[in-house]
Parts: sequence; C-alpha cells; structure tokens
Amino acid sequence: MPVLLISLSLQASILEHLNELSQQHPGQSGVYILEKGEESLLTRAWLTESAQKTIDVQYFIWSTDNIGTLASESLLTAAERGVRVRVIVDDLLIDAEPETLLSLDAHPNIQIKIYNPLHSVGRGTLSQLWHLITDFRSSNQRMHDKVVIYDQIIAITGGRNMADEYYDYDHTYNFRDRDVMVAGSVLPRIQQSFDNFWQSPLSVSLSNLLAEEKRNLTPEQIEDYTEWLHQYAGNPLNFAPEIRIAITNMVTRVEQIFTQLHWTDVAYIHDLPGKNNQRNNLGGGGHSTASLIELLSRAEKEILIESPYLIMPEGGFEFFSGLLSKGVKIAIVTNSLASTDNLQAYSGYHKQKQRLLDLGISIYEFKPDPGIHRQLIDRHEQLGKTSPIFALHAKSLVIDRQITYIGTFNFDPRSANLNTEVGVVIDDSKIAHQVAQAIRRDMQPENSWDAAVDIDQQEVGFLKRLQVDLWGLLPLDPVL
Repeated sequence: MPVLLISLSLQASILEHLNELSQQHPGQSGVYILEKGEESLLTRAWLTESAQKTIDVQYFIWSTDNIGTLASESLLTAAERGVRVRVIVDDLLIDAEPETLLSLDAHPNIQIKIYNPLHSVGRGTLSQLWHLITDFRSSNQRMHDKVVIYDQIIAITGGRNMADEYYDYDHTYNFRDRDVMVAGSVLPRIQQSFDNFWQSPLSVSLSNLLAEEKRNLTPEQIEDYTEWLHQYAGNPLNFAPEIRIAITNMVTRVEQIFTQLHWTDVAYIHDLPGKNNQRNNLGGGGHSTASLIELLSRAEKEILIESPYLIMPEGGFEFFSGLLSKGVKIAIVTNSLASTDNLQAYSGYHKQKQRLLDLGISIYEFKPDPGIHRQLIDRHEQLGKTSPIFALHAKSLVIDRQITYIGTFNFDPRSANLNTEVGVVIDDSKIAHQVAQAIRRDMQPENSWDAAVDIDQQEVGFLKRLQVDLWGLLPLDPVL
C-alpha cells in the first residue's frame, strides 16, 4: 500500500504541475499528438489511475473485448477511490449484457447514460423495427464523439473508440488512428460540450432504460461481477505484466510528454445533441460541418486530408471544384478495398472515385499491410508472422501548412448531416508540419496505392469484390 500511495501522490503532483503550466499560458492550450495506439492506450490508463476528482467519458463504441473490459475495471477502480465517473455511450453498437452495465452503474460514483437508445439497450426487436420504420432519421442519428476528460484539466479526443483494434491489440485487424491530448484554455469548451450531452434528453440514464432489470439485480450479483472484473484485470493472461509495468513506468513517460506539450491557439468544434433540426430527411448539416467548410474555404495553397471514408455529400463536388479552380492542391488518403472494413461506405466512394480524380484531386488508398505499421506498433517484432491487417481510421486535415484539424469527422454524408462530431482546430505551423508529415508518409508507395495509377494492384478476394458490386446496385445514396 505505501508504494501505491507514493505512486498516486507522484501522479497527482504531475497533474497539479500541468494545471500550473496552463496558468502560465493564458489563452493557449497545450497539445500533444498521439500517433501510436499503444501510447494512446497507456496515456489513457495512466490518466485514469491519476485522476483525483472527475472522469467524463464519451464514446461511440465501447466493446466488451479485452481492452474494453480492462478500461471498465480501470474506471471502477477510480470510482472506488472516490473519483466521480460519468459515461455516455452511443446505443447503436453496444454489446454488453444489461447486468454488466447495471453492476457498474450501481456504484455510487459511476453514472452511465445511453445516447439515443433506439437500437440496443432496453429495446426488443419489434421496438427497433418500429423506430426504423416510423423515424428513420432519428434511428440513424448517432453520437460519434470520442472524448475523455480528466479532472477538467486534460482531455483526449480523436478517432479512437474503446476496443482492441484501436490500440493495436487485435490479432487480425487494427486501425491506423490518431488522437490528440490537450490541456489549458480549450478545456472549458470541451467540458461544456460534454455537459450539453449529459443534460440532453437524448442521453438516457441506464437505470431508467433498464428499470425492470435493475429491480431484479441482487447485491450478490453486483458484487460477483465487480469481483470478477478486478480478478480479470489482475490475471496475467488478460493483462500482461509488461503492460502493467508500462503503465507504472508511464510516470516518467508522461513527465516527458508534458514537457513536450506545445502551447498554442486551439479551438474546439462540436455538434449539439441531435445534430440539427432536419426531421424529414437525411440532410441538415451541423456546427462541425459548417466549421470545417469555413476552414477549408479559406485555403489558398494546399489541403491534405486523411479519412477512412471518402464520399462527397450534396454540394461537395462543387465546393472542392471551386477550391481547385483557385489553385488549391488537394490530396486525400483513404482506405483501399483491400483494407476497408466498411464495404457499404467503400461502395459509395467507388461510385464517385473517377469523378473525384477527374476534378484533379490526388487520392491515395491505404494498403492492408503498410510499411508504416512496423513503426507505429511498438510490439510489432513480437507479432512475427501474425501481423494483422492495418486499416485507416484517422480523421485529420492540414490547410496551408498552418491549420490542423484532428477529430472524429469522416468525409462522408453521415458525418456531415447525421452523426454528432467533435475535434480540435490548431492554428500553428509546427503542429501542422508534424501532422502533414504523418499524412504524407501514409501516402507514400510503401503505405498506399495511387488511385489514379495503381488501379489493378490490389489483391482482393472475389467475395469482397462481389459484395461491393452488390451494394453498388442498390438505389441508395451513400449515407451510411
């Protein structure tokens, strides 16, 4: 116990030091880019163990796989030492059992809310179908935000959800993603956005959604689950000793990260709960969409975009044609058919690809076995011949080597019109150079195919091509 107390004391002092740093840079925010999945995971783990007062969490996906389970245990441990934990998760892809969710929510320091619960939590099949038929748009409007705020001092946002594949721990399929850690003057805006969602009627408390299940849940069941959760986290088969050591050693690493924080001008763009007031169709835009359009319209020389999906919404071709006509060079890296996990989205892009190329946009398609993953995965040498597919999931753009956006926004109609999105806008040439360098590296021949040249380079199975062709036959706009 004394060792733990010393560790927690040291962690707390580092966070206090960060608060002091923020006060030394009034009006500015500290920025650190998290390019590597493992570093992003360990930073989250360290900050969760370090938080003293509050942890506020928003995720689109929180899986019940190894990483998701360990993250749940980490939040439970924080709550047990007195930290107030608030969690909002979108309803669409929840796979946890009601008893599991309720057992966590039963802790007095943990509150869980479900955003727009029309699909999974507390819904039967008939209820799901009814909402799809009677209110298709609302059923498709999801919370795509990914934000964690620690003690209202520091936050992480970006492309990563809470599941194995976002942190390079899936054995078959992982994502090349990007997060950003921020502190300082931007934090109140991030906190306000979270609070807007927390207070929104669209975010429904778990205890209300699962009232009947809650009544039937016994204290013994709650105790059994929480005890199992702690045992799971303590099992070396689930949480390798080197990972626990790595988190412990993060004290030194985080000290280095905090000294590397770059203090500059940062804005936070976000949507309101519900996105917009368009109730009768799938359009409508939103605050994040309008903000990104305004940023892009100011470009004078160059735009670099990294997005897993590339489907122009209504007006998109005309908008980008206008930028190109005034001499702005546009280069985009997105997923190839070989790397993507979303064939419906790829089908929409495939329909538009030649038109995008004809406009004069340079397009690069990420390879499933890019050379870059050998640099991004710290444990790559341990994987040997079991190296998984690596797909693109980062959502970033750089304008005129000065303005950088890192967040959750995909370049597709769903992000533009349906899903709520967030992200930071950093007005700084140093950060722009760092992110642009990473995006350009992802475009290199060892990492991506040139869509205008390498048309027949991809080795893709017959079934995957057939599925894309079948999606392409459907008379659907590419909104999903």
